[in-house]
This record gives sequence, C-alpha cells and structure tokens, in this order.
Amino acid sequence: MLALRGIPVSNGAAIAKAYCLVEPDLTFSKKQNQNNDEEIIRFNEAISHAKSEIERIQAAATQKYGEDKGAIFGAHLLVLQDPELITMVVGKIKDGMNAEYALDETAQFFIHMFEDLNNDYMKERAADIRDVSKRVLAHLLGIVLPDYSRLKEDVIIVAKDLTPSMTTQLDPTHVKGFITDIGGKTSHTAILARTIGIPAIVGVRSATLDIKHGDVLIIDGSSGEIIIHPDDDRIAKYKQIKQQQKLFKQQLEKYRELKSVSKDGHFVELAGNIGGPQDVAAVLAVGGEGIGLFRTEFLYMDRMDLPSEEEQFTAYKEVLEALNGKPVVVRTLDIGGDKNLPYLKLPTEMNPFLGYRAIRLCLDHQELFRTQLRALLRASVFGNLKIMFPMIATLDEFRKAKELLFEEKEKLRVEGIPVEEEIEIGLMIEIPSAAIIADLFAKEADFLSIGTNDLIQYTLAADRMNENVSDLYQPYHPAILRLVKMIIDAGHNEGKWVGMCGEMAGDWVAIPILLALGLDEFSMSASSILPVRSQLATLSKEQLVPHVQNLLQLTTAQQVEQAVIDILK
Repeated sequence: MLALRGIPVSNGAAIAKAYCLVEPDLTFSKKQNQNNDEEIIRFNEAISHAKSEIERIQAAATQKYGEDKGAIFGAHLLVLQDPELITMVVGKIKDGMNAEYALDETAQFFIHMFEDLNNDYMKERAADIRDVSKRVLAHLLGIVLPDYSRLKEDVIIVAKDLTPSMTTQLDPTHVKGFITDIGGKTSHTAILARTIGIPAIVGVRSATLDIKHGDVLIIDGSSGEIIIHPDDDRIAKYKQIKQQQKLFKQQLEKYRELKSVSKDGHFVELAGNIGGPQDVAAVLAVGGEGIGLFRTEFLYMDRMDLPSEEEQFTAYKEVLEALNGKPVVVRTLDIGGDKNLPYLKLPTEMNPFLGYRAIRLCLDHQELFRTQLRALLRASVFGNLKIMFPMIATLDEFRKAKELLFEEKEKLRVEGIPVEEEIEIGLMIEIPSAAIIADLFAKEADFLSIGTNDLIQYTLAADRMNENVSDLYQPYHPAILRLVKMIIDAGHNEGKWVGMCGEMAGDWVAIPILLALGLDEFSMSASSILPVRSQLATLSKEQLVPHVQNLLQLTTAQQVEQAVIDILK
C-alpha cells in the first residue's frame, strides 16, 4: 500500500482501478505513394472518420455541460475544414508523399507557425491542430485512440495533464475521478471537475510514474490523499465515507427550496457564477438566489469578430428574464491576461496579468466598451440588472467607466429606447490598491464585489497556475482576511452591500469567517450552492463574531484553518 498526496480540487471519494492515459504509438514511415488518387481518397476517408468522432464528442459535451463546453470542439471541426491545410496536404500527396507524411509535415508547419506568434490564444490553436491531426493520423494508421467515453467499467483516470476539452469528455457513469501530475486549484480543468461533480486531485507530480494501469486506487478529493493498492480495512473505511457522502447528497435536496439562513436567522444571498445564458438553468435548479457573476468575456471568445450590440442584448435579456426579478450582477468585459482575442490584435506583453486588460483595455477601446454598455442598458428593463467593472485600480478608472455608462444611457433616452432608471453600479475589488481604499470606492459605488482569485495572487505575488509557487496561494493568509474585513467594513460604513465572487466564497473553512465578518452575498459555482446553504444552517453568526478578532491576530494560514476547524467542532 502506497500513499501519494496532491492538491484536492473537487470533493468526494472514489474507489476504482487506475486508467492510465498513455500516448498511442503513431509512428509511420515516409514513402512514395503508388497512386495519388487512391492516397487522396484514403486521406479524405480519415478526415471523414475524424469529423464524425468529433461531432459525436461535441454533441455529448453540449448535451451534458452546455453549449459553451461543446463549442470547444467547434474549433476542432474548423481545423478539419480549413481549405489551406487540406490543400497543402493534397498537394504533397500529388507530389508523391504518402498521406501520413503529407499530413504530419503540413500539421507541423501550422503548429510551428502558430506557436511562433507568441500569443497565448494562437498557441491554443496550435494545440487544436495537434489534437486533430493526431486523430486523423490514427485513422490513417488504423489505430484506435483512447476513448474513455466508451468505458465499460469504473475507473479513475491518471494522466500527466488533462486539457479542458479532455475533461469535458469524462463521463461520470464510469469515470469516478481523476489524478494529474500537474495543475492548480483554480485551473479550468479543476473548475470543470467540480462542474461534472467527480473527485479530482491535481499537482501530484509523480502520479504517472507511481501508478500503473489497473492498480486499485482510493482517492479523496477533500484531502488530496491517494492510496495505491489499499488493504481491506482502508477499502472498508472509504466505502463507509462514500456511503456517508451519498446520504449527504440526499439530505441536501431539502435545501433546494429553502432560503440561505444561518442557525440564528441571519440571511445571506447565495448566487451563482455563469459564463452565459446556458449556465442559468443549473443555478436555478439548486435554488440560487441570483447571479453574482456573469462573466461576459465568454460572449467574445472562440469567434472571429466582436459580438454585435444585438447579439449581446439578446444574451443579457435572456439571462435577466430567466432570473425573473432576482439580481443579476454582470461584469463588463474582462479580456486580456490569459484571455486574449486574436481579432483585436493586441500587442504581446511581458506580463499580461499586470498589463493591458479588463477596464484598462475597455477605457482605451471605447467603441467596443460603449457597444457592451448599450446592450446592457437596453436589456436592463427585462430584470434586476447590476453592472460591475473589473480590474479597477484607481478612482479615476471607476469614475470614467461610470461616465461612459451615463453617456450611453442619455443617448438611449434621446433615441426613445427604454432604460431602467435604478441600475446599481459597482466594482470588483481584486487589486490590493482598490482593497486599501475601499472606503473611498464605497462612497461612489452602489456595491462592492470581492474577486478573491486575483486578490489573493496579487496580494501574495504568487501565480496560482505556477506549480512552483502555487502553495503561496493562501485564501486564509492573515493578509487576505484583513483585506476582506477592510472591504466589508468599508462597504457597510457607507450603507452598501458587499459580495464575493471568487472560489473563496464556496470554501467551507472560509464561510464561517465570511459570515462573521458580515459578507452579504456569496457567489459560486452552481454545484457549491446546496452544500454551502446546508453549512450556513448549522452556523450561528452571533456565536462566530467573537472569534473573528482572534482569527485576525493569528500569524499563518495554517493556524487560521486549524482554529476554524476547532471552532466548528
């Protein structure tokens, strides 16, 4: 029995055999083809088979997880239909190459071309070409690629890494969890694991070396523990844990229709984070009391041009109408950093996360920003809209953003287009400078929303995606807790409500602290809403408040975590 440990990113326990993802052997020989026409037919048939496979995967992903997840495979289909790529392969075949060599040489040309652009978004396109060409090559060679969507027994996937598109293909019917060598708690793969609802552990470093295909594994997505070849006692223990988790899920059902109230009657709002209209149903299905973060950048991604005002208006209106009067907090465009749009042709930066992104970009590209503001204002009459601006560092930025919003509102009035008069306007507090002067922002904003994912990494100067420093990404660090208290106090002193829309809002250790500090709105992934509502029902804000001052005097994140555990006993 051997134990490993990694970063727990999706709760739950699983017991199953290891399914190690091994790269298939796709080696081939370069040779002259004997008949150009037959070789082109063979190539076209491989393209057709690959297209059918990808369409099947896309349909399954869309049905299970929504259109935005299915759209990941739309990019793969575009590669298969790319006339430039197809023409180049066919040309090489006509020059006498066999199809395998012609395909590989062409794919490598485009992969190197995109990678050399030194643009994160275009590098992802290189990854698309690599994935798709591998699938076509496998068909040419008659090799079946691993397809865990067709598994017939329960397994735990073990891989060096899983891309978001690979994670989307995981079917929880038989895939009971996954382990990867690399990755962080807030990676897209981790977020998708929580969406799918399977336990996951990342950043194990040596998983693919220590675990063999078929090994019996236990994984605990709450603690990050992995046990290889567990003994009977350990298996019995985890079977009991799984049974308890099953019962817990059943018990959560009663919270769907209940309000989010603490044991001593203190109400907070539990809202959901979404990327588009397709995500609303999951929030409403668990009784979400609003949308605390609508990430509008997803409307701009995976396309070749900017969405029109009409397209955006339709999306915002759909969400507002679906919420039927419940609050919807829309974050204006947060592009830049790792979310580049090739059609904007932005310059390459040495440090994009600290560079030209979000509100900084929008204030410089006013035509783009004003289009979004007009779409939002037009949609405002269809529900309870609140608008917040991301990445605000200075009061000047906030004032300028509001000024543009008011200008567009006035234009719409002149045009005779109805606009809701009382729209709350706020900002995300995710930069330490904004947190420190939150009292000044609170005088000019209607609400504050704490974006902890960025606030933590900027405060501790630690990239949460960098496995060498990700251990410094500490939500319970005393500096973070003090900043959160400052922000909440600053909002309340001005009579404004304060929310949180980062991962910390759904963290069971942080929740008692946030409740005691007086946070008004907790926004999280839909899958976290019922567990958090059930936890709140066990907590007394009145009893927790006296502990807060003690927690704020502790010196390490580990001390804070242990202190909260002791309080909850």
